[in-house]
Amino acid sequence: MNGWALLGLVFIIYSVFILFVSIKKPTSIWEMKKIQGFKKMFGENGTVVFFIIWGLIIGSLGVWMLVTKV
Repeated sequence: MNGWALLGLVFIIYSVFILFVSIKKPTSIWEMKKIQGFKKMFGENGTVVFFIIWGLIIGSLGVWMLVTKV
């Protein structure tokens, strides 16, 4: 396994974590200052949509990194 594929796996795991946080909203993470800033800027639903889109982008990038031969 090369570094590119390893980074792809890390991105996929990170995207699963992001999607989990945006859907389940665990209190210990959802009440962090950084996420509170997002909620103030985008609102509750906007923050969830932003995190879901971000998770899907990072997950797609991770899959692309896994299948690309560099």
